[in-house]
Amino acid sequence: MKLGQPSLDQLRIFVAVAEEGSFNAAAKRMGRAISAISYGVAQLEGQLALTLFDREGSRRPVLTEAGRALLAEARSVLDRSDGLLAKAQSLHQGLEAELSLALDVMLPGEVIAQVLRDFATMFPTVALRLHIEALGAVAACVLDGDAGLAVAGPTIGEDPALERQVIGSVELVPVASPGHRLAKGRAEPGASREHLQLVLTDRSPLTEGREFAVLSPRSWRLADLSAKHALLREGIGWGNMPRHMVADDLAAGRLVLLDLPESPGADYSLTALWRRDMLLGPAASWMVDALQARLGECEGVEPSARGRG
Repeated sequence: MKLGQPSLDQLRIFVAVAEEGSFNAAAKRMGRAISAISYGVAQLEGQLALTLFDREGSRRPVLTEAGRALLAEARSVLDRSDGLLAKAQSLHQGLEAELSLALDVMLPGEVIAQVLRDFATMFPTVALRLHIEALGAVAACVLDGDAGLAVAGPTIGEDPALERQVIGSVELVPVASPGHRLAKGRAEPGASREHLQLVLTDRSPLTEGREFAVLSPRSWRLADLSAKHALLREGIGWGNMPRHMVADDLAAGRLVLLDLPESPGADYSLTALWRRDMLLGPAASWMVDALQARLGECEGVEPSARGRG
């Protein structure tokens, strides 16, 4: 048996009758005559060679077993159709079809989660690609075309290909486990150089050969901030960490702040970056503002009031 091809209008009528429970209510919902609703259902049943509603006597239409089986599929088809139309409308209005975003690993996870939750609500038609990188690898995503927008740390100097907007900073603090020798009080000058330092390393060539707050000639290089965190808690070496990431450990005594004369901790500035030859669309512009606002609400993070430019 060769089946016909239902139209989107027929599927909308089918779903409306099923959800409203009557042809009359479906007609009111769709602004149609009852006869048009009845005809649409009959046409759909003819196309599918199935009875979708039991309409015997004067009873309200009741979904048949076949109708119940096909209702979810009809809704799915209509949802995809509506999504396509919404995206097309967004494109006409200048909204991006996709936002590729690269974020520095130092950004608080709770800030990222909250902003992306709001982004999904504000821009349901915009697809998102998310990269989490460290140091120069964040800016490299933009320069290489893998991301249209990035939030990077202070490791990249002025680049004529990039526009930038400072949106906040994260406080870095030197920490170690309570049993570490540097955790026994005020350290002597130069004592930090005698102990293993855990250092976040860059996976990109943009900062090759450069050191950032590295004091000890004995160091382990790690490309993963979570791994560095875990090793510090195990008592392996000392290192700088974002205060927000170790706040619970400091409160519970799993890590302690180090009193080092060199004061290796610092504010790690966060800057939104995008290519100078690319204009930020509505979704990307919203993302910059939302990240700045959320950073301002996060403990251990300093917001920035500087404008874009």
